[in-house]
Amino acid sequence: MQGVEIDELARLSVLGISGGVSTPSRTTAVVNALVKAVALRVPADTGLIEITEAAPSLFAGLSRGAIGASGEAIIQRVEKADLLVVGTPVYRASYTGAFKHLFDLVDYRALTGKTVLLAATGGSPYHGLVLEHQLRPLFGFFGAVTVPTGIYGSPDNFINGEIVGAAISERISRAATEAVSLLNSNHADAAVAARVG
Repeated sequence: MQGVEIDELARLSVLGISGGVSTPSRTTAVVNALVKAVALRVPADTGLIEITEAAPSLFAGLSRGAIGASGEAIIQRVEKADLLVVGTPVYRASYTGAFKHLFDLVDYRALTGKTVLLAATGGSPYHGLVLEHQLRPLFGFFGAVTVPTGIYGSPDNFINGEIVGAAISERISRAATEAVSLLNSNHADAAVAARVG
């Protein structure tokens, strides 16, 4: 396990976002596993936004000014987190519409330089390409730094909604380690900028 370099007094905010639209959700299981794996490697305050619960607030309006206080609070959590762990089921070869609506409301400048860990679930191994062809470009638009290893879960990676199998568990571990490495790099860059400034 990678050693912690980030100042332990400066706990990081690690926020999971699950675009799953059913309960229980395999997507939420993957997001939770990733959040927990990161929290084992770095001091962190963790949280989770589930689209199934957030949708009524987010869809109260089509623009940020129309979503009300509860929707605004959700968006601010996204914008203020140090690390986002985002996951979506694959629908029509892409992320869910509700997942996209959330990020349509986020200020396009708010995610610049932010570390984002990508995950998706689907009914076939072939849907795993959504990580590279849909999710990575979406966060590239925001100027976010995406973790190199993404996690894709297909039906054979789950039993009764729980993640099983050495291969996906190893990928989760590797992705979490990479995320912490990027967070350490961002932290170091910010410290240098503060000294120079």
